[in-house]
Amino acid sequence: MDDIDRQLIALLRDDARVPVVALAQKLRVARATVQNRIAKLENDGTIVGYTVRLKPEAEAHRIRAIMSIEIEGHRAERVSQVLRGHPNVVALHSTNGRWDLMAELRADSLEAFDKVLNAIRQIEGISSTETSILLSTHKL
Repeated sequence: MDDIDRQLIALLRDDARVPVVALAQKLRVARATVQNRIAKLENDGTIVGYTVRLKPEAEAHRIRAIMSIEIEGHRAERVSQVLRGHPNVVALHSTNGRWDLMAELRADSLEAFDKVLNAIRQIEGISSTETSILLSTHKL
């Protein structure tokens, strides 16, 4: 991957619907070059897909939070498996330091969010959690 590929990816991250002609103009390369590079990045698995970003008010799950999770002993795989299957866990990250996992949670209401927290805290192998509700997003 070279600088043009990195610039192309940055432009696509900002808006993946930009026409190839506009991308070519911004990168100062031929349209065919952009098309070939996108195809290559898709074929080699660098670009795995495209998505839609919604404004927060448009999403059904209005309550968003990050939960830091400490796991007892060697139960990380089992806890991760249970969390991956939980419908309110939208992302799960392993990490270093005090916390073993970080889970991004979503819920429709504070009452539903409370139930999610209680359910996760009951998972065998979780020894401690700390949760922060996300109030606003400044960069996507």
